[in-house]
Amino acid sequence: MAKVVVLGAGISGHTASSYLQHYLGKKHEIVVVSPNSNYQWVPSNIWVGVGRMKPEDVYFPLAPLYKKWGIDFKQARAISIHPEGGESDRPYVTIEYVTGEKQGQKETVDYDFLVNATGPALRFDKTEGLGPDIGNTVSVCTYTHAAHAWKKLQESLERMEKGEKQRFVVGIGHPGATCQGAAFEYILNVYFEIKRRGLLDYAEITWLTNEYQLGDFAMGGAYIKQGGYITPTKIFTESFLAEREIHWIKQAGVYKVDKNTIYYEKLDGTYHELNYDFAMLIPAFSGQGIKAYDKDGGDITEKLFRPNGFMIVDADYIPKPFEEWKASDWPEVYQHPQYHNIFAPGIAFAPPHTISKPFKTPNGTTMVPAPPRTGMPSGVTAKVVAQNIRDWIKAGKPLMKHKASMARMGAACIVSAGYGLTNGIAATMTVYPIVPDWDKYPEFGRSLKYTMGEPGLAGHWLKWFMHYMFLHKAKGYPFWYLLPE
Repeated sequence: MAKVVVLGAGISGHTASSYLQHYLGKKHEIVVVSPNSNYQWVPSNIWVGVGRMKPEDVYFPLAPLYKKWGIDFKQARAISIHPEGGESDRPYVTIEYVTGEKQGQKETVDYDFLVNATGPALRFDKTEGLGPDIGNTVSVCTYTHAAHAWKKLQESLERMEKGEKQRFVVGIGHPGATCQGAAFEYILNVYFEIKRRGLLDYAEITWLTNEYQLGDFAMGGAYIKQGGYITPTKIFTESFLAEREIHWIKQAGVYKVDKNTIYYEKLDGTYHELNYDFAMLIPAFSGQGIKAYDKDGGDITEKLFRPNGFMIVDADYIPKPFEEWKASDWPEVYQHPQYHNIFAPGIAFAPPHTISKPFKTPNGTTMVPAPPRTGMPSGVTAKVVAQNIRDWIKAGKPLMKHKASMARMGAACIVSAGYGLTNGIAATMTVYPIVPDWDKYPEFGRSLKYTMGEPGLAGHWLKWFMHYMFLHKAKGYPFWYLLPE
C-alpha cells in the first residue's frame, strides 16, 4: 500500500486528492493536510465582494466529503519536510494542528509521495498599511475577505446615497504582485453596482496597477483576433475602462497605505499620493515558509525552495537575461529534481522567471507582475501530478508520461464585468499558450487561432454556469471527473 500526503486543499490540492482517490480508491492511503476546513471556489469571491453571492455560496466543508471518500483529513499546517527521513529512512512531514482538541500539537506524517499544493501566503505585510486585518484596505483573496469588502463597499454606497462623493481605488498593492485579472474583475463589478444604483455622479473610480501596459495581466499581454482584426489586450483593457470613465494609473508600485492615502512609486522613480475612501488592492504572494531538513537535522530548505518560498521543480532556474529565457525552461511534471517523490503543482511551484518583462525604477525597485498560476493552470497541473503518481504506484517505477507545461498549455478566462440574468456582462478570453513561445510563434508569441476574446451577456451566463459546474466537480457529484479543469 502506498501513502500519498497532499499539503493544501485549494484548487490545486483538492484537485490532486480528488483524482488520486478516483484513481487509487481505498487500496492506497491518501492524507490531506490543510489549515482550512472549507474548500472555496476562489473566482466567485468577486461576486461575494459586491454582495451578489454569500460566502456560503462559494465554499463547502471538506471533512464530510473526505470521510466519504476514505481520505484522512487533518486540519493542520505543514511546518517542515524531511525528505530523507530521520531515525528511519522513511520521509515525513511535520504538521501542527490549528483547531480542536489538538490545536497547537505537532505530529509527524510519513509518506511515499508528497504533493505540496499549499498555494500562496498573502503577504499584506510586504506593503505597509495594506490588508483587511493589519491595514486599511480590503481584499477579495478569500471568501471572508470578500464578505468584509462587501461590508465596506456598502458603507460607501450609503454615503453616496446621502450625496457624499466617494473615491474608489482598485488594483495591485505591491510592485511585484500578481492577480491583475481578479482585481480587474472587481473594479468592473464595483462600477456595475454603482451604476445600477444611479450613483455614478458621486463616484470617482481609479485602476491602479504595476503593469507596464494595461492588459499585461502578468503574462506579457496578448494579441486577440476578433472580427478579422488583431487587437492587443492593451486596447481591449483600456476600452473597458474608458467606456466606464474609470481612470487608470499604470507602472505604479504601492509601498504604503494609510487611512485615506495610497503612496506609490512610478517607474520613472517619482513618488506620488492618491487619496481614497474605499480601496481593494491585491497583496504580494510568497510560499508558506515551510522548512526542510536532511536526515541529520541539517537545514536544506534552499534545496527544496526558492528564496520566495515556492518549491523547486523540473524547471531551468539558471539566471539569464529576460530576453534569453525560452518556453522550454518551464516545468512539465512539477517534480522536485532531487527528491523525485515530491511534487508541487499550482501556485506552490516556483516559476523559472517572470512572463512579463521586469523593469527597475531609478531607485532600484523592481516592478513586474509575478507569473499567474491560479485557476485553470492550478487544476491542470494538479491532475497531471495525480496521474503520474497513479502510474508510478501501479507500475512500481516512475514513468512520468503526463506533462503540462504552461508553455504548452492554453487557458480560458472569463472576466466578469457585472452580474445579472439579462444585463450581466463578461469578457470571455482564451490564451494559447500561457507562456509565450517566440520560437514557435515568432510574430505574436502565441497562436492567434486559439487566442481570442469576446465581451457580452453570453460570457456572463458562461461564468455563471462555470461557478456551479466547478462546485459540482469539487463536491464529487456524479461524473465529476468528466468535467474539464
